[in-house]
Amino acid sequence: MVSRVPTALDTNNALNDTAIRQAKHSGKPAGDKHSDGGGLYLHIKAAGKYWRMAYRFGGKQKTLSLGVYPTVTLAQARKRRDEARSLLADGFDPGVVKHAAKVARAVAGESTFESVAREYHGIKKSGWSEKYAAKWLRGLERDIFPYVGRFQLPDITAPMMLSALRKVEQRGNRDAAHTLNQNSGQVFRYGIQTGRCERNPMPDLRGALEPVVVKHMPAVLEPLKVGELLRAFDTYSGQPITKAALQLSALLFQRPANIRKMEWSWIDLDAGMLTIPSASMKRTVAQKLNGRPHFVPLAPQALEILREIQPLTGHRTFVFPSTRGEGRPMSDMTINAALRRLGYSGEEMTAHGFRAMARTLIIERLPGIHTDVIEAQLAHGKSGPLGAAYDRAEFMDQRLTMMRTWADYLDKLKAGADVIPFKSVGQR
Repeated sequence: MVSRVPTALDTNNALNDTAIRQAKHSGKPAGDKHSDGGGLYLHIKAAGKYWRMAYRFGGKQKTLSLGVYPTVTLAQARKRRDEARSLLADGFDPGVVKHAAKVARAVAGESTFESVAREYHGIKKSGWSEKYAAKWLRGLERDIFPYVGRFQLPDITAPMMLSALRKVEQRGNRDAAHTLNQNSGQVFRYGIQTGRCERNPMPDLRGALEPVVVKHMPAVLEPLKVGELLRAFDTYSGQPITKAALQLSALLFQRPANIRKMEWSWIDLDAGMLTIPSASMKRTVAQKLNGRPHFVPLAPQALEILREIQPLTGHRTFVFPSTRGEGRPMSDMTINAALRRLGYSGEEMTAHGFRAMARTLIIERLPGIHTDVIEAQLAHGKSGPLGAAYDRAEFMDQRLTMMRTWADYLDKLKAGADVIPFKSVGQR
């Protein structure tokens, strides 16, 4: 039974501000309840004074919390009681409605662009490489969060996003603007999936950004020029292992990171095979864990170079160790620096350009080598008639033949011969 404070009741048997202010806790463990009518009562406990509403719904007695006095005044408590009674009249449980509103407010607090983006990043980063995950978040932190990060996803419009992306374009970085456009779209899609917004504004920006002009990696592609490049290697007066790295970059045409981080444990000189572990390849985290190693057949010319430098670095982990201390591979700038030293600018040739050089010349100058075999040796995606089977053991003969043919062709170019393009049958 709800207890009352007789001296505090007004003529309508309801509470008043004076009664509420003067009412004290009696010391009872359960506290004291002072009714105001319509189910509303003030529950006074040792810790404070609480507004409650008693009601029945679905045949069950329930209690609804309406706030704490004096933060919630008597007038405010009565208004909340009346709203709850209105919900009851319409067939709704006010306790359920209140909980739903609380959840909605909590979700709204976690629905800013920045909070959703960080949540998405936290979920996805385990499947991304550490470098990509850091780059993905860093871009948003630098160029998107300062402008729209604090806004709720539903309140963000396409013009707002375009304004942020325009600032990136104005720095002259069109590629970054397009990347941020894509990454922001991922955030909105995740927001839709988790109920934080209903649409993604990023597709509305299709065609609004300045186009990206694709610039291919600088590379020497003419046979005569390739011969000059190879002869220039012989004039290199720097470290002998750097010269060897230049030569193997041309012979093996693997990614620069796989050349400079090459380990002696990966090399079988007797079998003539370089086996790059899956974890060291440019792959997703899942592919690194589950993928096969990448095999690189070594032509006699490549084996000769490796045997020459084995006395220099064979006792160490890396074939091309850093000169700045044990346990580190050659710097990612070493090959490019050596090319500059030989007189090749960054607009003419780069460490990555050896891949384009090999792919172009093998396709154009060495007939009979299937494109898929070249792509397999480049560790590109699988396609064409060989499909997913191209890196199985039965296809290694094709790759071994190609690598030997390529090495022999480089020797001819270096000697200044065989620079005339092959002609197909019937060509005059």
